[in-house]
Amino acid sequence: MKTKGRIIIHTGDGKGKTTAALGTVFRALGHGQKVCVIQFIKGQGKYGERILAEKLENLDWHICGKGFVFKKENVEEDRKIAEEGFRLAAEIIASDRYDLVVLDELTYLPALDFLAAEKIVETLRTKPERLNIIVTGRKAPPELVEIADTVSEVRVVKHAYQQGIKAQKGIEF
Repeated sequence: MKTKGRIIIHTGDGKGKTTAALGTVFRALGHGQKVCVIQFIKGQGKYGERILAEKLENLDWHICGKGFVFKKENVEEDRKIAEEGFRLAAEIIASDRYDLVVLDELTYLPALDFLAAEKIVETLRTKPERLNIIVTGRKAPPELVEIADTVSEVRVVKHAYQQGIKAQKGIEF
């Protein structure tokens, strides 16, 4: 039986989009599937999920960002890094080596004017039929939402950060 892969989006202003995607990563790994996670925006760092990923078979992890880029200080450098990262993502998607590819925080690229939403849509439309792709990030562009099979919006009801509580190891990273 041939499986039709899906395009899934986790978007919205709430906490948990990447965490939801990683839950699916571990589900796929549990079934012996090959998974690739590509992180845009987040830079190097001791994120708990990356520490664990180094110990797991069938999981490849790529960091295609230098850290949070919301200050607009080095826009051209940030754009170049984003374009290179997306070029890698497109190659990985086209390779048909994986069962699941997660494009973490990809929605920031069009939102920050680093990459056209149409380029993302074109790449996802030409994915191998069996491949599942999860895209995360705030402000998913309408063009991306339109081609997705499943879109979940995570919204903030209350967040510890709003109360002055800093990010904690094991919870936020």
